[in-house]
Amino acid sequence: MMRIWQVTVFFCATAVAALADEALAAFQWEPPKVRVSLFSNELGLLESEREDYATNLAIIASNHVAETTAAPAAVMAARRMIGLALQLSPRNKKAVVANFQLAKGFLPERTEGNYTPQTFARLLLTRGQVLEKQEGDENKKVARYFTQLAAELDPKNEDAVYASEVQRLDHGPLNWGIITDPEEKSPKH
Repeated sequence: MMRIWQVTVFFCATAVAALADEALAAFQWEPPKVRVSLFSNELGLLESEREDYATNLAIIASNHVAETTAAPAAVMAARRMIGLALQLSPRNKKAVVANFQLAKGFLPERTEGNYTPQTFARLLLTRGQVLEKQEGDENKKVARYFTQLAAELDPKNEDAVYASEVQRLDHGPLNWGIITDPEEKSPKH
């Protein structure tokens, strides 16, 4: 009886390990192609704000990929968040490191951030609403990305979901390719 039990445990452990390796082998990360930020100094965010938003986007993205063991939906969402983080601050340490680790197929370890995803979603929504009221195309563009991310990070936040859906109805779906795969641009001075 003991021998059957040992064989069963060994078989189960081997099967779980094989499935885990298979899941990680299927994990594909296409790094966002950000060389130079799409956003100039005209964007209504201070450098320190851009850095803070980039850091928190990268932490939340990395944690989401790690918690879901690189589920395809989490990888796609993380690519968007890290792409936006790199657009806001191309040399942000957390975003650059997360992008590198994911490109190597390495699942990042969970990191404590300043905000829970729900709290950060409220912050993104509020900042997006402020940017929307400011002049300039860059402010309006970032406002739309912030609002959609707020709805995706916290789908229970009715205000974020409503604002995101109204934007989608009024302006059509967001093109995340502009953020993750922009055409090569010359540096802005």
